[in-house]
Amino acid sequence: MAHQIEQFSDGTAAFFSARRDAWHQLGTVTTGCLAATDVLRVAYLGGWDVRKEILQAVASGAIVTDRYATTRQHPKTGEREALGVVGKNYKVVQNEQVCDLLDCIVDETGAHHETAGSLRGGREVFVTMKLPTSMRIAGIDDMDLYLAVCTSHDGSRATRILATPVRIVCANTQAAAFRNNVGEYALRHSGDISGKLAEIRAALKLVPVYLDQFQAEAEKMIEQQLEWEQLQRIAAHLWPADDDTTAATDKRNSRDDDLRHLFTQAPTQAGIHGTAWAGYQAIVEWLDHHQPAKSDLHRANRVLTDSTITRTKRRAFDLLSAR
Repeated sequence: MAHQIEQFSDGTAAFFSARRDAWHQLGTVTTGCLAATDVLRVAYLGGWDVRKEILQAVASGAIVTDRYATTRQHPKTGEREALGVVGKNYKVVQNEQVCDLLDCIVDETGAHHETAGSLRGGREVFVTMKLPTSMRIAGIDDMDLYLAVCTSHDGSRATRILATPVRIVCANTQAAAFRNNVGEYALRHSGDISGKLAEIRAALKLVPVYLDQFQAEAEKMIEQQLEWEQLQRIAAHLWPADDDTTAATDKRNSRDDDLRHLFTQAPTQAGIHGTAWAGYQAIVEWLDHHQPAKSDLHRANRVLTDSTITRTKRRAFDLLSAR
C-alpha cells in the first residue's frame, strides 16, 4: 500500500527503531543503539546500489529521450526493480551516503540512531537520530531533540535534513524557522552531490544555535496569554477557506472543534493552558495525531516526510510568537 513502511514477502519490514517509536508507530520496534552500518543492515537499507538507467520502449526498442529510470537491487530477492522516472540532471543519493552524513553528528555530539526505514516500496527512505541532550521550556515542558533525514529515489522530493524537538507528553514534532535557517536543509538531486553533502555536514554544526533560538522563542510564548478566538483566527490564516460548500464548512468546523478541545481541555496541555505555547501545541498535535488520514500509519508517514506539514508548523510558530 502507498505511503507505508515497506514489507517483504517473508513477513519482515524495512524498519529499525532503537526504542519505543518516537516517530508515531512507524513499524516494528527493536532494541539497541546501532552504528550506521548496522542500521543499514537491520532496516534492509544497505546494498541497494540505486542507479539511473536509460529508458527504452519494450516493443520497438526506441530510447526515451532525456528520461531515465531509477532502479535498485531488491534487499531480499537481489533482483533489480524500477523505483521511478527522473530527468537527465537527476543525481542518485545512496542510502549509505545518508547514513554517512548522520555519522558525523554521532562523532561530534554523541547522538545515536533512533529509527530508519523505507516507504512506498523503497521510493522513500528515512533515518532519524536522537541527540543526547533534552530541553525544558520554562521549567515545565520537556522535549527530546532529534535529527531526521528523508530522501527519495524516484525524484518525488529533495533530500531533507531537519532538526526537531519532540514534545514528550504527546510526541509532537515541532518545527520553527529562524532567520539563519539552521533548522532544516534541502539537497536537490542534481549537481555536485558530494559537495552538497560536505556543505550540509558543516551547516549541521549550527543546530545548537537553532535549538537555543527555539527554546528562547518558546519561553516567550509560554508567558503570553491567548484566547480561543485568537487561536481560531490564526487557524483561519493557516487553512484559508477554499469555498463555502457544505463539505468545506463541515471540514472547517470539525477541525476547529478538535483545536478548541486540544487548546482548552486536552491533558496534553496541562500546565500551559491559555498560553500562546498551548495554542501552538494544539495546532501541532492536531497535525501529528488528529488530521484526517486513511490510518495512523499514513498520518505518521506524512508527518515525517511531507514538507507541507513542516511549513504549516513553522507558519503557526511565526504567527503565535509574533503576537
